[in-house]
Amino acid sequence: MKPVVLLDFWASPFGQRCRIALAEKGVEYEYREEDIMRNKSSLLLESNPVYKKIPVLIHDGKPVCESLIIVQYIDEVWPDRSPLLPADPYARAQARFWADFVDKKFNECGTRLWQLKGEAQAAAKEEFIEILKLLEGELGDKKYFGGDAFGFVDDTLVPFVSWFYTYETCAGFSIEEAAPKVVAWGKRCMERESVANALSDPHKIYETVGVVKKRYGIE
Repeated sequence: MKPVVLLDFWASPFGQRCRIALAEKGVEYEYREEDIMRNKSSLLLESNPVYKKIPVLIHDGKPVCESLIIVQYIDEVWPDRSPLLPADPYARAQARFWADFVDKKFNECGTRLWQLKGEAQAAAKEEFIEILKLLEGELGDKKYFGGDAFGFVDDTLVPFVSWFYTYETCAGFSIEEAAPKVVAWGKRCMERESVANALSDPHKIYETVGVVKKRYGIE
C-alpha cells in the first residue's frame, strides 16, 4: 500500500473533491475504486466503520473520513503548494460556510431534482434556482469564489458541474439561463488539469442515475 490511498467511487462528487485537492497539491496516491452498491471492501468498512461510505483517505495507515474534512486535512498536511483555504481567519470561516452550504443545500436539493416528480420536483427546481442565484451573488465578478486563486469553495462545488446535465434533463430547465456566471465559472475551473482529470462524463453520470432509479424503484 502506498503512503496515501483514496477509497472512492468514480461518479462521486465528494470523492472528486479529494482527487482535485490531491492533484492541486501534487500528491501521489493509490486510487481504489469501491463497489459502493453491492460489495464494499473490508478496507472501506474497517476504515469508515461509522458511515461505511466513500471517500476515505488513508495516510500512513490512518483513515480520514468525510470529504470536506479530507480536503482540509490535505490542505494542512501539504501546505507548501496551492493553498485551498485562505490564511485570514474570517475569509477561512466564510469559505467553510459556503462549502457547508454546498453540502447542505445545493447537493440535497440537486438530489431531489432527479429523485422526485410532479409538484415536488417543481418545488425543488424553484428552490435550486434560488440556491444558484445565491451562489452567483457570492461569486460576483470574481474568477473563483475566493478571488483570483482556485480554493476550497471551488473544490467543493466544481464536481457538481458534471451533474448539471442530470439535473437539467430530469427537471427540464437550463442552469445556464438561471445562473450564467456559475456556468462560466465551471468552464474556467474545467481548464485546470486537476479538475478536468477528476470530473466524470455528464452523460455517463446520467446513465448511472437511471440505473440507480430503477434499482430503488424511484422512476
